Amino acid sequence: MKKTYKVDVDCANCANKMEDAVKNTKGVKDAVLNFMTLKLKVEFEDGLNPQDVMQDAIINCKKATSEGEILL
Repeated sequence: MKKTYKVDVDCANCANKMEDAVKNTKGVKDAVLNFMTLKLKVEFEDGLNPQDVMQDAIINCKKATSEGEILL
C-alpha cells in the first residue's frame, strides 16, 4: 500500500534526515520526500496498518531532527 503525506520542513538537509528516518522505520518498504512539493510518499509492507507505522515514523523523525513535521 502507498500513501502520500504533507510535510512541514524548512530546509533540504532536514528533509533528507526525515526521509532517512521514515525509510528506516519498521513496516516501511520505501519512502521519498520531495522538498519542493513538501510531500512524502510512503510504501508500506503488506498486512500492516499504515497509521501505526506512521506513528513510529513520526517518533523516528523527531529523533533525527526537530525542524520537520509529518502532517497526518
